Amino acid sequence: MRRFVHCFCGSGHIAMGKEHAILASETSFTANEVEALYDLYKELSSSIIDDGLIHKEEFQLALLDNSSKQNLFADRLFDLFDLKQDGVIEFEEFVRSLSIFHPNAPEAEKLAFVFRLCDLKCTGYIERDELRELVLALLNELDLTLSDDVVEAIVDKTIMEADFTGDGRIALEEWKAVVARHPSIMKIMTVSYLKTGSLDSLISGGEIGRDWIVNAEVTLAFPNFVNDTEVPDSELASG
Repeated sequence: MRRFVHCFCGSGHIAMGKEHAILASETSFTANEVEALYDLYKELSSSIIDDGLIHKEEFQLALLDNSSKQNLFADRLFDLFDLKQDGVIEFEEFVRSLSIFHPNAPEAEKLAFVFRLCDLKCTGYIERDELRELVLALLNELDLTLSDDVVEAIVDKTIMEADFTGDGRIALEEWKAVVARHPSIMKIMTVSYLKTGSLDSLISGGEIGRDWIVNAEVTLAFPNFVNDTEVPDSELASG
């Protein structure tokens, strides 16, 4: 029996090693980095429910240090990481989604990810009501309050700048043009400690725990329309 258990555990380790090797070959991570991410994944997936899966509450706890706080950007990130759309994030989904933030990931993948983050209704367009919701969420994260008129002015300015076809919404190709004019949008999509040689040492050294990736600063992945729009000082107020 002892020999059987040893063989069973050994075969499981080999299978896991093969899975990690496949993930390394299909993402921007090395095999060692995938191993390090597995240690991080185990920590995150057992923070509330110890079942080897990351639930939304655990994801929010990692991002916001709060498992119940409502946050539009955290919700959208969870939805995008949950590739199977089954309400949990498995290890493979975790690695493949996190790979987009790697310094070596293709810029086109990063751009498409931010677009999907903003495409709240998953229609292939960023529509006016989605844009307004995103601006309000961003203002909330920045602890700012603007009048409805100013918020509408921000939305109008953004649509006017990005909507080349005049259909009142922003398509992916139009989004690419916006990013070309505002390259700072994409800065948050590259996380420096994911570069080769850094990730495994940081995790093993305990320097990366729950502040693992794109914390609340993910809000800045969306253009800072507040700063780009002329807003009278009298309209700005802290929340």
